[in-house]
Amino acid sequence: MPVYHKLGKFPQKRHTTFFKEDGKSLYYEQLFGTEGFHGMSSLLYQVHRPTQVKEILKSYDVSPKIAIDKNIKALLLKGFDIAPQDDFLESRTAVLVNSDVHIGLAAPRKSLREYFYKNADADEMIFVHKGKGVLRTFMGNIPFEYGDYLIIPRGMIYQIDFETSENRLFYLESFTPIYTPKRYKNSHGQHLEHSPFCERDFKLPTELETYDQKGDFLIKIKKEGMIHEVVYASHPFDVIGWDGYNFPYGFSIHNFEPITGRVHQPPPVHQTFETSTYVVCSFCPRLYDYHPQSIPAPYNHSNIDSDEVLYYVDGDFMSRNNIEQGHITLHPKGIPHGPAPGAYERSIGQTITEELAVMVDTFRPLKVTQAAMGIDDGKYYKSWTE
Repeated sequence: MPVYHKLGKFPQKRHTTFFKEDGKSLYYEQLFGTEGFHGMSSLLYQVHRPTQVKEILKSYDVSPKIAIDKNIKALLLKGFDIAPQDDFLESRTAVLVNSDVHIGLAAPRKSLREYFYKNADADEMIFVHKGKGVLRTFMGNIPFEYGDYLIIPRGMIYQIDFETSENRLFYLESFTPIYTPKRYKNSHGQHLEHSPFCERDFKLPTELETYDQKGDFLIKIKKEGMIHEVVYASHPFDVIGWDGYNFPYGFSIHNFEPITGRVHQPPPVHQTFETSTYVVCSFCPRLYDYHPQSIPAPYNHSNIDSDEVLYYVDGDFMSRNNIEQGHITLHPKGIPHGPAPGAYERSIGQTITEELAVMVDTFRPLKVTQAAMGIDDGKYYKSWTE
């Protein structure tokens, strides 16, 4: 996250003594950094040593099971057909995956409180389609609601409190770091005036929880497709203070300000996040193109270099037919795609759209999981036939 933030107490000079209130014992320093010592980092101060592993209880494989390894078929997945489950991790279902990103759905009924979770391999992006609550982390808490993106850096220890029992999440596990697009920022990292959002739109961590507790604390750590159940000797939320650039944050899709023009604008104007291996775009309510002869519906285009995934959130999806909330469409590289028959023509003269959707374009082809095949409508790939 290319903004500086701080919470709690820490010494004025880094890597120097920072004594507890007794004046004798020290707080323990931890560098929470990326890309070795080259990427974004924050410096944490903790009540106890963060290295005290007491036991590793068990490890088990949670790798997605692949149904189609090399896919050419356009798919429509009925996302709300993913059955709700009580446990947060067990509710997460990967549907489209490659070596760069896992795209999935989750419908957890209960808060994540029985254990702590850490993804040691991937940044996570959680889009909140339904639900409300608080993301609780060892670097502070972030309230969330419908329409929020939650960006959780790899290695973050967290729990989630839901205020609701009906929760629907669209999530990414990203094996490359998630950033806001470079073209929106100046050479110092500040968002420019033409950016569709700015720093004041971000939801930064607040309310730092600090626990001075010893005991048995279960952390489920995901690494290389495995969940490892590790018991630590002190409470993971024992950070007394921190500062830096590597921390979780939120951003509401409702704060994305669409860029419009006289004729149809290409998908990059909707870009919200980027990595070196895929991009994320937000399609939000906006005015249509205002050239007197404009065609608001997107033109047909070839997916030559990327697979395109659209997650439909709300509103009227004018370029498609028979699309509902929670549907996911996959348009694989190799086959041109575009508006459904009739959508191109009926868009002429329209002045506004209320659609809300999240798009993920991956630069490597996506594999289709067995779970995805269980919610596929089976006929979407033929929907362009007149």
